[in-house]
Amino acid sequence: MSIREIRVLSEAADDLDLGRAFYENQEPCLGAYFWDSLLADIESLVVYAGVHNRVEGYHRLLAKRFPYAVYYQLGADVVDVIAVLPLRRDPTWLAGVLHERSA
Repeated sequence: MSIREIRVLSEAADDLDLGRAFYENQEPCLGAYFWDSLLADIESLVVYAGVHNRVEGYHRLLAKRFPYAVYYQLGADVVDVIAVLPLRRDPTWLAGVLHERSA
């Protein structure tokens, strides 16, 4: 499969912004590091899209440096990033967010 485009949906972009703000409040510059790390993980989907386990109907990429997961769907030559969520949240909450975004 050859991926030509990665689309980060607006809700997933909002997730990234929330994560960046959270880590920036923890320590200066940590928010920027979070942002750069998660974008690198997302960009890796150009090569690795489709190899990840499916959770709640989506492929789930586990971030390398932060306790976050990137949930995505595959198209013919496109990856749609649906959500970027913290793994330390209640699993019921995670499932609820993913269910809402599938509607």
